[in-house]
Amino acid sequence: MKNTSETQPSSGLRIAVDIGGTFTDGVATRQADGRIWVGKALTTPDDPGRAVSTVAEDLLRQVRESGQGALGLDEVVHGTTLVTNTLIERKGVHTALVTTEGMRDVLDIGREWRYDLYDLELALPQPLIAAKDRVELRERLGASGQVLTPLEADALAGVADALRALGVRSVAVSLLHSYVNDAHERAVSAYLGEALPGVEISLSADLAREVKEFERTSTVAANAYVKPIVADYLRQLESRIASLGADIPLRVMVSSGGFTSASAAAHTPIFLLESGPAAGVLSALNTARAQGLTRVLAFDMGGTTAKACVVADGEPPVAYSFECARVHRFKRGSGLPILIPSIDLIEIGAGGGSIAHVSRLGLLNIGPESAGSVPGPACYGTGGTEVTVTDADLVLGYLNPDNFLGGEMRLQKEAAMAGLQRLADQLGMAALDVAWGIHDMVNENMASAARIHIAEKGHDPRDFTFVATGGAGPVHAAEVARKLRIPRLLTSIAAGAGSCLGMLAAPARADRSWSQPALLDEVQWNEVNARFAALRTEAQAELDAAGASQTALEWVIGAEMRYDGQGENVPVSVPMQVFGTDAQSLMLDAFEARYRELYGHLVPGARPQVLTWRLTGRSVSEAHGFNWGESREKAVTAASQRDIYLPLKRAFGPVNVYERYSLPAGTRLQGPLVLEERESTLVVPVAADVEILPDLTVSVTIKEFE
Repeated sequence: MKNTSETQPSSGLRIAVDIGGTFTDGVATRQADGRIWVGKALTTPDDPGRAVSTVAEDLLRQVRESGQGALGLDEVVHGTTLVTNTLIERKGVHTALVTTEGMRDVLDIGREWRYDLYDLELALPQPLIAAKDRVELRERLGASGQVLTPLEADALAGVADALRALGVRSVAVSLLHSYVNDAHERAVSAYLGEALPGVEISLSADLAREVKEFERTSTVAANAYVKPIVADYLRQLESRIASLGADIPLRVMVSSGGFTSASAAAHTPIFLLESGPAAGVLSALNTARAQGLTRVLAFDMGGTTAKACVVADGEPPVAYSFECARVHRFKRGSGLPILIPSIDLIEIGAGGGSIAHVSRLGLLNIGPESAGSVPGPACYGTGGTEVTVTDADLVLGYLNPDNFLGGEMRLQKEAAMAGLQRLADQLGMAALDVAWGIHDMVNENMASAARIHIAEKGHDPRDFTFVATGGAGPVHAAEVARKLRIPRLLTSIAAGAGSCLGMLAAPARADRSWSQPALLDEVQWNEVNARFAALRTEAQAELDAAGASQTALEWVIGAEMRYDGQGENVPVSVPMQVFGTDAQSLMLDAFEARYRELYGHLVPGARPQVLTWRLTGRSVSEAHGFNWGESREKAVTAASQRDIYLPLKRAFGPVNVYERYSLPAGTRLQGPLVLEERESTLVVPVAADVEILPDLTVSVTIKEFE
C-alpha cells in the first residue's frame, strides 16, 4: 500500500485493533514517520467492542503522554474473530434458506463423501439452517443462464408468507445457476426487502458467483447466519469510535489480506472469517520485505490457535475455498465449506490458552478447548483452574511472572504448578515432566503440520525464513523452527501485536468472481470483457468506500482452469487488460506454464477449459517501517539470569535474560537466552547467533539441531 501520508494528513494517527480469543491488541501509528504505540487488554467476550474501546482509549492516552500533542485520529482498522466464533459456537440468528424448487436438501446431501473412511462414529457438521427453515421457490434457470421456469409474483408472495410464518431474522437466497444469471436472485431480494422489513437478505450472487451448488449455498447460509450480529456489532463499534472523534472511518480486515469499508463488511461478513490470522501473515511479510526476503514461513500463535502460511514469492497465496467450524479440528472435510478469497492459511496447532487434559486412552492431550480470557489460564488468577500451554511455559521458566504485560498482570506460578500436579497425578508423572510434555507436544504438532503443508506446496522448509508473530509465537518459534530445520528466525518490533502491524501495512482490496464454464477455444471474449468492465466498476466503488480512491491500484485477472474432464482446477493470473485477438493464446500460455510447474508435463490432445473468472483490485503493497513512539528503546536494563528448561540438555539451566528494547541495533548475542518485552517473550533455548537488526527486528540463526 502506498504511504498513507500521500492521502491523509501526515500529522494524523491510524489505529489497528485485533480481537483475539484471549487478548485484544491495538497499535497506533503516526503516519508521518511510522512511530507506534501498543496497547493490550483481555478480550471481553460478552461485549467485544468494550475491549476495543479500552485499547483505543489507552493508545490515545499513550500518544498524549509521549508529548506528541493532540494528533488527529484519521482511521481505525479492525480485525475480529466474531464471525468465526459465532459459527463455531452456533450462536447465529434464526435463519431461513430460499432455494430453487427441488434443491432444499442440498445442505444435507453435500458431497456425499466421508472425510475419514475408517471412523465408524463419523460425525458430519450439521447445516446452519434446519430443514424446516428451508423454503422452495418455483423458478429455474438452465446451466447457461436461460430461463426454464419463469419467476412469478404469486410464487414470491408464497415465499414471503412462509418466511413471515417462520419468524426468521435473516434469509439466505441461493437459486440454481444464479452464478451465470442473477436476475431471479435480485428479484427475490427486492420483493423480500419490501415484504419483510427488518429482515436481512443475503444473496449467493453477492458472495460466490461460482459453480458448486453445495459450497455456494453453504457460503450464503453462513453469511446470513452471522449478518445481523456483525451488522449490529459494527454499528455499535462505529458509535464507540465516534466518541473518540468526529468523522473517523472504520475499516475492516478481510480474509484475502486487505481491508474494506465497514458498510461492505456488514453486507458480506463471511469475508471476515480469517481477518486476524490474515493480518498476521501480512505482518510477517512486511518484516521479510524489509530484509529483502521472499520465501517465508509465517507463523502466528495467539491465545487460541496457531496458524502458518507458506509464502514462496513475496506475496501471500490466496485460496478461494476453505472450511470453518470443523467437527474435527485438523480433519479436512469435517467442516462447513466456504467459497471466499482467503490467504492460504493452515491451522497447525494450539494456542497459549489451549487446555491440556488426559484423553480417553490415558494420554496427555492439548486442546482444542481453550481457556480464553474468561476464565483464562490457571496462572492468570482470574478464575481458571485448567492447565494450559501458558501455564506450562511459565513453569518451564520461559515467562517472567513479574513482567507479564510489563508487570501489569502478575502470573501465579503456584496456581500453574497446582494444576500441573493434578494432571501429573492422573498420568503418573512428575509435574515438571508434564509441563515439558505439554510444551514439546505443542511444538512437535505444529512442526509436523507445517512440514506436511510445506511439502504439499512442493517446497523444502530449509529454504525458508521463519517469521513469528502473536503473543505466544516468539515463545515457541525457535523450537518449532529447529524441528523443521529452518536455520533462521525473525521476530519484528511489537511481534506480540503483529496482526495489528499487518493491518496497518495492509492494502485496500476488493475481489470479484463469476463462473461460466467453457472450453478455452469457445470462450466469448467480448462477453468476458463486458463482465470484467462491470465488475471493475463495482469493485472500484468498494475500494473508494475503503479510502483507496487517491492511491495507486493494481488490477489482476485470474482464472480457474483445467483440462476438460479433470476434477482439479489450476489457478492462473494475467495483468488487467481488455482481451483481444490474442486472448486465447495468452490464457493458454499461462495455463500450460502453471500446469507444467505443478505436474511436470502437459496432457497431449486434451482441451483446456475455463471454469471461473476472477478480478482483484488492491492498493499497491510496499514495506512499512515502524519504530517506537515511546521510550522503550531508551530503557537501559542489564542482563539478568533465570533458569529455564533447556531441551537438548533435558534439564534446567541459567540463561541471560534481556529487556529486548534495551538492546540497540547492531547488538550481537549468543543463545541460549531470553528477550522480554511487554507483549511477548522470545525464547531461544539452544545455541544460536542473535542479532538486533537496524529496524529492531531480532534475527536468530540456530546452530544446534540435535
